[in-house]
Amino acid sequence: MKLTRFVPQFRSFKFAPFAIIALFVFTNLTGVLFNHAYAPAVQARETSTPVADTTTTVADDYIPADVPTSGDHELDLIIFRAGERYGVDPRFLHAVIWQESKYKVRARSHVGAQGLMQLMPATARRFGCADANNPTSNIDAGAKYLRWLLERFNGNVSLALAGYNAGEGAVNKYNGVPPFNETQNYVRIITGRYGKTYHPLLTPEQARVEFRLLPETAQLQG
Repeated sequence: MKLTRFVPQFRSFKFAPFAIIALFVFTNLTGVLFNHAYAPAVQARETSTPVADTTTTVADDYIPADVPTSGDHELDLIIFRAGERYGVDPRFLHAVIWQESKYKVRARSHVGAQGLMQLMPATARRFGCADANNPTSNIDAGAKYLRWLLERFNGNVSLALAGYNAGEGAVNKYNGVPPFNETQNYVRIITGRYGKTYHPLLTPEQARVEFRLLPETAQLQG
């Protein structure tokens, strides 16, 4: 058989489409041209987008939803951290501050009590407050004083509040809440606002759990 007889026909491209189709079918069926040896290797790789770690930020900024607010988040954090530091329920601190100053940083009474927690100058010095108009210093000293009173009166909220308002000496003298209208109203309003008459004496670590001050304890016990 002579191939030269077919050359003119191929040169005219008359059978070119059929040849291309035949070649396509042949290669797909046999894999001669595109077998595993020649085909490009493609490997799938897992890619991951780094996720920012916000654990520290959330923990540093966290305040349980049931803790009252002053309307100023920075001030709320000062109150919250003072409570954590001395094992005092921040809800209790809020109740006292609301009654004492309505969250006014530069509040001053006619008898000379100053700042958010209305510290008398002698009390401020006694508990390390150098500037009664400084929120952090004022609240720190006030929280420390309340903790001291709670310990003195075995966690009795009414007696601790009476001591805060009228002095611990007056509570001892009358063996209970002194019979002063101002003090009795003070105790009644704050205990009603706080909702408790007993405050357990706990370490800061125990208080964080007992008062649900951590995100996980708030979820478990809330």
